[in-house]
Amino acid sequence: MTDFAAIDFETANEQPSSVCSVGVVIVRGGQIVDSFYSLIHPEPEYYKWFCQQVHGLCEEDTWDAPIFPHVWEKVAPLIEGLPLVAHNARFDEGCLKAVFRVYQMDYPDYQFFDTLAASRRHFGCALPNHQLQTVSAACGFDLENHHHALADAQACAHIAIKIL
Repeated sequence: MTDFAAIDFETANEQPSSVCSVGVVIVRGGQIVDSFYSLIHPEPEYYKWFCQQVHGLCEEDTWDAPIFPHVWEKVAPLIEGLPLVAHNARFDEGCLKAVFRVYQMDYPDYQFFDTLAASRRHFGCALPNHQLQTVSAACGFDLENHHHALADAQACAHIAIKIL
């Protein structure tokens, strides 16, 4: 796979629709050619302590951020015609479908590929685990800001370039 968009969402709470940031990395011809990051005003708009501990975002960070449909207006043209890649794609695809439902948007039936599943097939027991930071390191990428949506999307893109 040489053309795709790696995507990562962070959520404000336990609701998959509560996306509070998105990172997207565009890969064409096996090379990263573009990226996009945005904070998002979550829906529902509250933060759980655990989520804040994971990604460091809070209400003050996203109070004035655009709502999802306005952010997606910028993302959609970047990813048009590309398959989407995520590490633990079930989570990110679930978030995307949930937030599309909340805002009553027509879901374009994006095709997702999962670097977590690919890592398990590719590396098997050679790695102690298949967490994003472990797999990205095995693929030669140093993930310095784990749980920042753009950093995680960059790590996912590097993994996909190497093993998909």
